[in-house]
Amino acid sequence: MHTPRLWLSLALLALPIEAVAQATLSDAATRAKAAWSAHDALRLVGRSSTLILQIPGADPSSPLGRAQAIELLRQYFRPAEERGLDVTAIREVEPGKGFVELTRRYVVAGTTELRRETLFLGYRLLDREWRLVELRSAP
Repeated sequence: MHTPRLWLSLALLALPIEAVAQATLSDAATRAKAAWSAHDALRLVGRSSTLILQIPGADPSSPLGRAQAIELLRQYFRPAEERGLDVTAIREVEPGKGFVELTRRYVVAGTTELRRETLFLGYRLLDREWRLVELRSAP
């Protein structure tokens, strides 16, 4: 016979990793780093419904819908080969609002020139989950 504790354990295993893994802003930073390194735009955006993107090729004047943000990020990833990515800052600037700074090293496919870029990821805490709401890049 199955106990309620066993059912609870099985239910927790069935939850998407994203739902469990973003309890802290540090968890969100780790997830973002892994998603960016893998060029996984879907995982990077997560469950965010809109996103402000300030990257080359995106109009930063208004939030984008989830699908459009994912597609623009995929296009942005396409010509790059990652060489390194470090989390350089994690800060909760006020309750429920924080940011993560990543330092990226990459080359454009077919070249050898190492480029650097700083990524600023803005997060909001919604339903006990840190969700990406803004992504900006700076050379």
